Amino acid sequence: MPVLAPDVSELLSDLGERFRTAGFEIALVGGPVRDVLLGRVKRGDLDLTTSAQPPDILRLLEGWADTVWDVGIRFGTVGCRKGDHILEITTYRSEEYDPDSRKPEVTFGSSLIGDLGRRDFTVNSMALRLPEMEFVDPFGGVNDLAARLLRTPSTPEQSFSDDPLRMMRAARFASQLDFMVAEEVVAAMTAMAERITIVSAERVREELVRLVMSPSPRTGLTLLVDTGVAAHVVPELPALQLELDEHHRHKDVYEHSIVVLEQAIALETTHMPTSEPDLILRMAALLHDIGKPRTRRFEDGGGVSFHHHEVVGARMVRKRLTALRFSNDEIEQISRLTELHLRFHGYGSGEWTDSAVRRYVRDAGDLLVRLHKLTRADCTTRNAKRAAMLQRTYDSLEERIEVLAAEEELAAIRPDLDGADIMRILNIPAGPAVGEAYRFLLELRLDRGPLDSAVAEAELRDWWSTRS
Repeated sequence: MPVLAPDVSELLSDLGERFRTAGFEIALVGGPVRDVLLGRVKRGDLDLTTSAQPPDILRLLEGWADTVWDVGIRFGTVGCRKGDHILEITTYRSEEYDPDSRKPEVTFGSSLIGDLGRRDFTVNSMALRLPEMEFVDPFGGVNDLAARLLRTPSTPEQSFSDDPLRMMRAARFASQLDFMVAEEVVAAMTAMAERITIVSAERVREELVRLVMSPSPRTGLTLLVDTGVAAHVVPELPALQLELDEHHRHKDVYEHSIVVLEQAIALETTHMPTSEPDLILRMAALLHDIGKPRTRRFEDGGGVSFHHHEVVGARMVRKRLTALRFSNDEIEQISRLTELHLRFHGYGSGEWTDSAVRRYVRDAGDLLVRLHKLTRADCTTRNAKRAAMLQRTYDSLEERIEVLAAEEELAAIRPDLDGADIMRILNIPAGPAVGEAYRFLLELRLDRGPLDSAVAEAELRDWWSTRS
């Protein structure tokens, strides 16, 4: 039987007794039961299911929970906080999609076994009846946990028909838990892939984010691509399988993109400054080359080029992430990194002028650290000497940035004269000409570094006379 932490066990026993006294069943279900059996000790939400209807749940929590909320009550869910614990209590239910609906239709069920049978996978279809802590496993979830296998309680066709998002959850759990997916589940995903299109973009995005943020996204992403689900969610990914990259050293650009993602994940914790799992970096690594299919050109002599794929790719990233309802900030940052990911390679083998370094920092802005990691991750050549050379060159660039940053405050590069100075020196009112002059001075600052105000004024007057 799963062994809960003492504080959790005490809390659940108390809650279970409260429901039993009132004549209702209640049980801990889903991820918390699975994770205890896997030995994954983590603090998180506790999911429970009950025979009580939502009004009864609210009544029973009154005076027991510290805080209660009912934002999910139309789906049969009531949330509460008790001490350090967050609980979500849901009435036994069964839900399924109407063929033309983007949201599940929820109806309440009558038994724990029936509730467990409607869940996504057998490893999530186990429960602990409260308050006695009786372990319930009607679909062999323990055996599947031991085999590290994802199966569905009902037929996968029925499960995915009830909620097509479960196809993406299969991919996510495969990556999160390092599980295999049963053959019949893979077959059903392949046959029913198009059904994912009835699921709302917000729910799809949430599952995609969880997959990309998992320890090993390759497993789940490859499952989505191989079954055809990705073609309806992020079609730009499977499109990469047809493309050779310009170095001819990778099986296809899809494989290259997965390797870049994996190397970016490693750099989160090995390259300073380190970070927690970084969605912006990971999505940029995964999508940075999606412009290649549209820019592929066959050159004389048998070569292949992808000129300006970073610019085209940035537009494609923006369009795809907008469709998936990512936030504006996330879209802007991921598309900007896509656009900038080749900037480093435009400066030869390291002959970086101070002007080029300043522009690199200016263009990257707040994304500079992520751009460092993305650029390093994008080095996937199998030529050890070339890989070492590229890393040394980028080391040199980072060192140059540090030196110039210390000398010139690169993160806040501004012209040596401000708008008020421009209007005073040129004797002009506020307007477009002031902005034009400001941009001239900014370019001058980037080219030559900090200037004495007298020199900057002389340059401005010369420029103005030429312009006039």
